[in-house]
Amino acid sequence: MQPAPASADSPRRNRLCAGSVTAVVDLDAAIGFVVAHGDAVERARLSRLRTGAAVPPELMERAEAGQASDGGWPATLDGAVGSVDATCFRLAELDDLGALGRPAARRALDWLAARQLPDGGWDEDPALADLAPEWARPGDPEARFYLTANAGFWLTVAGLDARAAGPLDHRVGGAYAGVVHAAAQAVAERIGADGSWPSFLPAGWLAAAVLHRQGMYDESARIQAVLAERIPRLSAADAAWLAATLHRAEVGEEQWLLVAARRRLAETQRSDGGWDSDDGHQFDVHTTLRALRACLPTRVAPPAAVVPPPAAVVPPPAAVAPPPPPAVVVPPPTTDGPGAPVSAAG
Repeated sequence: MQPAPASADSPRRNRLCAGSVTAVVDLDAAIGFVVAHGDAVERARLSRLRTGAAVPPELMERAEAGQASDGGWPATLDGAVGSVDATCFRLAELDDLGALGRPAARRALDWLAARQLPDGGWDEDPALADLAPEWARPGDPEARFYLTANAGFWLTVAGLDARAAGPLDHRVGGAYAGVVHAAAQAVAERIGADGSWPSFLPAGWLAAAVLHRQGMYDESARIQAVLAERIPRLSAADAAWLAATLHRAEVGEEQWLLVAARRRLAETQRSDGGWDSDDGHQFDVHTTLRALRACLPTRVAPPAAVVPPPAAVVPPPAAVAPPPPPAVVVPPPTTDGPGAPVSAAG
């Protein structure tokens, strides 16, 4: 059962970000909201985010269901054509489950890498033209920028996980280093001197994270300056997405934009512990999980177990408490208006 929500001055409210006295989020209430309202897969995501608990195989398979034969995930349940946007959304869910190293996610990442265009960007398959929302419309420059930042981000994250587990390639992006570098170049070429970008709002924080990981700090900082001006007006869902993106990119717990986004999360948390989705209350659990992802320590998939030599005496393993459980429809990214490019003017 969901615990009773804590009041604003409750001692149970966990403080976030050292040195940021006002950035307080009630993590206990947020956890209770997901437990009370989430499905089995969403509860498994929560358990993995909180404790690193292993996910039951049947729930992992449920989260991976529907993958097309080429490795991408379609935009619709009955679709056959992989979508860049839908695949990135699924990778975010699988990341919560610690599943980016599993075969399904690796096929999806390989598919994303193979879909990169010669200019370093991404576009949706023309076959999706009649189905695609505006932020993923094939051939649209604003959609291409968003998809490029999104795909580049998840290929970057895959490299971070690989490095933590004992990498084959120490470069940013790991095995996808060249792909990620080309994506960062494609993004950087379209960043204005004032930090503006010609696309939807979420493309800004995705691009900033990719550029930061590539060491393109000036370009990333210009975008972050624009985003900082928008923090007081961000919806709860956008604040969660921004903070989760920067946190996953390992920008540092004291990073000023991450601290500001977490403060905005504290301001927008509801009394029941959840946060509002911009896409309807059916996605409130998704938004709340994203907020928790922004506030809890990042956990990566553990490296493969090492088999001891035959002569070694191996003590019996300690009992491990089993854990808990995914399936979501892709909610759209928010925009400042239909197709409105983001500018420094706000």
